[in-house]
Amino acid sequence: MSLDNPKEFINTLPTKPGVYQMIDAAGAVLYVGKARDLRNRVGSYFRASGLSTRIISMTNQIDHIDITVTHTESEALILESNLIKSIHPKYNILLRDDKGYPYIFLSDEIYPRLSLHRGARKAKGRYFGPYPSASSVKESLGLLQKIFAVRQCDNSYFKNRSRPCLQYQIKRCSGPCTEMVTPEQYTVDVKHTTLFLEGRSTKVIEDVVKKMDSASADLEFETAARYRDQVTALKNIQERQYVSGEGGETDVLAVFAQEGQACVGVTFIRGGRNLGNKYFFPKILKDMTATDSLQETLASILSAFLSQYYADKPIPPLLLINQQIEDSELLEAAFSQQTKHKVKLSQPVRGNRLRWIKMTQMNTEDALRRRLLDKSNMRQQVEALQQAFALEAMPERIECFDISHTMGEATVGSCVVFDQDGPVKSEYRRFNIKDITPGDDYAAMEQTLRRRYKRVTEEAGQLPDILLIDGGKGQLTAAENILQELQINQVLLVGVAKGAARKPGLEQLFLSGQKQAMILAPDAAALHLIQRIRDEAHRFAITGHRQQRAKSRTTSVLEEIPGVGSKRRQVLLKHLGGMQEVSKAGIDDLARVPGISKALAKKIYDTFH
Repeated sequence: MSLDNPKEFINTLPTKPGVYQMIDAAGAVLYVGKARDLRNRVGSYFRASGLSTRIISMTNQIDHIDITVTHTESEALILESNLIKSIHPKYNILLRDDKGYPYIFLSDEIYPRLSLHRGARKAKGRYFGPYPSASSVKESLGLLQKIFAVRQCDNSYFKNRSRPCLQYQIKRCSGPCTEMVTPEQYTVDVKHTTLFLEGRSTKVIEDVVKKMDSASADLEFETAARYRDQVTALKNIQERQYVSGEGGETDVLAVFAQEGQACVGVTFIRGGRNLGNKYFFPKILKDMTATDSLQETLASILSAFLSQYYADKPIPPLLLINQQIEDSELLEAAFSQQTKHKVKLSQPVRGNRLRWIKMTQMNTEDALRRRLLDKSNMRQQVEALQQAFALEAMPERIECFDISHTMGEATVGSCVVFDQDGPVKSEYRRFNIKDITPGDDYAAMEQTLRRRYKRVTEEAGQLPDILLIDGGKGQLTAAENILQELQINQVLLVGVAKGAARKPGLEQLFLSGQKQAMILAPDAAALHLIQRIRDEAHRFAITGHRQQRAKSRTTSVLEEIPGVGSKRRQVLLKHLGGMQEVSKAGIDDLARVPGISKALAKKIYDTFH
């Protein structure tokens, strides 16, 4: 609807719940909001006084407002969240979270499998989580493996066994692949695993104690001893991980804002156990903390975060928050409708719950403080880079490319993007390289750059101010050919080559069009920034390469290491207790294994790190 006369327009609005979109003359959506009463809410933006600078600036740009009426306030909340995520309006608080959370997955099979899972939850079975990090999932899987011995191997490995693997020998699997355990007993282990993941380990202990007593009464002392060890392990876990006085599933949320930046911290409580924290940095306008009251700012940030963050994630029954928000009842109703169970938002004032809030808030403040320090340091490094390259203006965008492969296999090109605030991970890209001679790094770089910048030019995307290439003159020449082919000439092209000893601090910088290499001082801030960006491109490339390589083979990673044959591989697995422990072992630990020299230990360590 047009906004030629705001008062007349407002009078035409219904008094029902709904969503409004404020749109400028160019058709761009400035703001999306929800309302219990559309007429009252939209009318509040056009009051004669009492408006913040941010609101006045926004309303001056409005050309027209689109209205969508909904049946309920909950529908309006969900619609608002979906629109914000898809449109990213300029004046909305935007949550940027591109990482998928890990889960523990228990498959639905005769002999179910436990595993770490990311991505869409399409497979049949149960998903426990989400967990804040993969490391917390791996820790939980390691505990479960030691206590309940439920299999964690891939199905392809499981179906092709003729005898039990090493995990059975070290009592971390009950051997269902060769029917060393009955389906009935395995079902009991799976049941106990499920109870444990649901936070009901007390019930598991009670069941195991009964079995221990029964086995002892039947004079089956070895079985009773095994149950005794399970009980001991479970009690140790309770003492180490359980939170006194708290149980069930809870998310604890705290919001903090400073210097135009905001941070929302979330502590995950699952089954009475603290699974760690996660921090989010919503994009807000820099003048929000100055023009609005701090309390209103924090409440609006937290409200926007809640509606967007939980739009597509499992929601625990209790959400503890450090700020009272106006639409808490609306959010509770929407979340309860979404999850099919009651969800409560609470701002605790005493007891253990208040201590949880204080702890989360303290960590959230610290996370924002560190981010602000990092951004300040990043800006100083960008300024130093401007001076080192004698640029007229500070570079706003830097891109870096790297190539990774193993003897020409599974070649992957990477592109990482940095701006004046640091890495822009949402714009990172990987390229699976095909149709080149295996091991031809120049051809791989040419293909990566051609695919990257052909699309950027066709879509009128943003070009970098500085383009870094991990390599010397050869890689630089390959990059120059592609940029010339695509008629891109406004980019500073720099090849980053390792020095003669390949040690950090001795890098040679080859600038396009200059014959002599530039060498910066080892302690130069500009060089530190280049090293950081180059290392990030390398990390991103090698991670993609390993993923591609893993898809095309099912053999052990140890088989790829020169000098590690079948006998040494078996000795490593036996002495260290499996592939997972080998991957986590240090160089000294590996060198203690019979037949493994210090040099070979370093090769093995480098393969996993």
